Amino acid sequence: MRTHHTAAVLLAAAAIALTGCSSEPKPDAMPISSPSPAAPASTSSVDRDAARAAAGLPPEPKGAQRKAFLDGLNAIDKDIVHGKDDKAISRGIDTCGLVKNFPGDLTKQVEQTEKRWTSPTHPDGHGQVKAAQILAVSQAAICPTF
Repeated sequence: MRTHHTAAVLLAAAAIALTGCSSEPKPDAMPISSPSPAAPASTSSVDRDAARAAAGLPPEPKGAQRKAFLDGLNAIDKDIVHGKDDKAISRGIDTCGLVKNFPGDLTKQVEQTEKRWTSPTHPDGHGQVKAAQILAVSQAAICPTF
């Protein structure tokens, strides 16, 4: 008798669970992926720069500074940027963080730069020599005071 009761309870629980999984959306349910009305559409560059400053990182380079950085990387090897300018800028700012976090430890800075700067054709980095050059370009163009 007890097993019949347990089986009935389990079947009832399964039926309830399956009923809640209907494929038709409820009319009053909001899609999970939609942002709330109060959520900002995107973070402004001012907000990002303020967050970077709070973390001790330089602001995003603009204009001539940005161009000099990207040109410097492309002069080393066009595959470093590989058409992803914004990604390269982000990595350059991160590289400045390495300089700040490992002051005077060039070996560590180059090692971490090589790990950070990968591309589809160089998934393990571009080698120690190019990593040192990337580090130098990043520091000169984005964070010369670090």
